[in-house]
Amino acid sequence: MIAESAQQAQSILRDPSTFSWYIIPLLLIVLYTYFMEADKGNWSRVLAGLAFWGMDWFNEIWNGLVFHFSQFAPVWSAPGGNTAYLILVGLNIEISFMFAITGIAATLAMPRDKNLKILGINNRLLFAIVMSFFSVCVEIMLNKAGALIWEWPFWNAEFPYLIFLFGYMPFYLVCYWVFDMESRKKQIITVGSILGFDLAALLTLGSLGWI
Repeated sequence: MIAESAQQAQSILRDPSTFSWYIIPLLLIVLYTYFMEADKGNWSRVLAGLAFWGMDWFNEIWNGLVFHFSQFAPVWSAPGGNTAYLILVGLNIEISFMFAITGIAATLAMPRDKNLKILGINNRLLFAIVMSFFSVCVEIMLNKAGALIWEWPFWNAEFPYLIFLFGYMPFYLVCYWVFDMESRKKQIITVGSILGFDLAALLTLGSLGWI
């Protein structure tokens, strides 16, 4: 039996009638952020931001598959009717824009020295832990507000460990990993592989009606 929250998300999934003009300035904010970093020559930051964004798409894809094969609910859904566009059952366009910028912000927050240790911990690992913790806190608040719905017992505010370990830590670790790569070629190949896999999965699984 499909959960009510999943039914609500399905009812507006990729429905163009939910369009609202505010997404245009949001898009410009995302573009401005990337263009500013590119103009400064901060290509490592640009690629790290895209890697973070690509990791979120990967999560959203498997989340959609959970819903398809369980016929109950995705691990998280975004059924709120105030979105300008629901791309996937757990991903609206506002969330996608947010994650497109989050990776940029995450690299701006960390020290330049990748080998610096804070409290005996490598700063990249420490920042990934701290950023993931705060991201989980935000997600819990969104859940309390009804913007994100959790139906599965292993993914909730009382048991946030999987949200931390699988929902956010890989995002930040991959983001920092790409940022610190010494070879631009490796950065491009890595980001291209992440985004290429996402695109192939979206096209294939979307054509099958699985997501």
